[in-house]
Amino acid sequence: MRRLLNFLYDACAWLAALCMIGVLVMVLLSILGRQFHFLVPGTDAYAGYFMAASGFLALAHTLKKGEHIRVTLLLSHLHGGARRGLEIWALTAAVLIAGLFAWFSVRLAWQSHAFNDISTGNDATPLWIPQLSMALGAVVLLIAFIDEWVQELRGQRSHEQPAELLRNE
Repeated sequence: MRRLLNFLYDACAWLAALCMIGVLVMVLLSILGRQFHFLVPGTDAYAGYFMAASGFLALAHTLKKGEHIRVTLLLSHLHGGARRGLEIWALTAAVLIAGLFAWFSVRLAWQSHAFNDISTGNDATPLWIPQLSMALGAVVLLIAFIDEWVQELRGQRSHEQPAELLRNE
């Protein structure tokens, strides 16, 4: 199961990276179009879609690598049962919030498909297509939070120093 979950997180990170390349291609295409006097409609909209997709698809991988920003002021002063209790409380809240986020993201994509909602820009893209990346990213983030929550309940979660404390920026 661990290998499958890690593959899911890594696959979403690779999709996010591909979406960043998509942003680059759209921006370069827009620049080249201005320089050489040709128009590719929707490049700005697609750059935005790719940017949103890259952000949402990278959420779970970022969480699992410990790269999300956490306020550890209180947590760093707690030890033992108090620290574990606060971790479980925070992860429970995160699972609930991520669950709502995933539910409404999937619902939004589904409704956009059902109502044939399209972009108001000149690209006229069916909105459910770019919204799928948000829904997928939100669902995988929910899975990652549940994964962290279960590991914490089993006592298997690593409590290493958060990655942001290791940097000296």
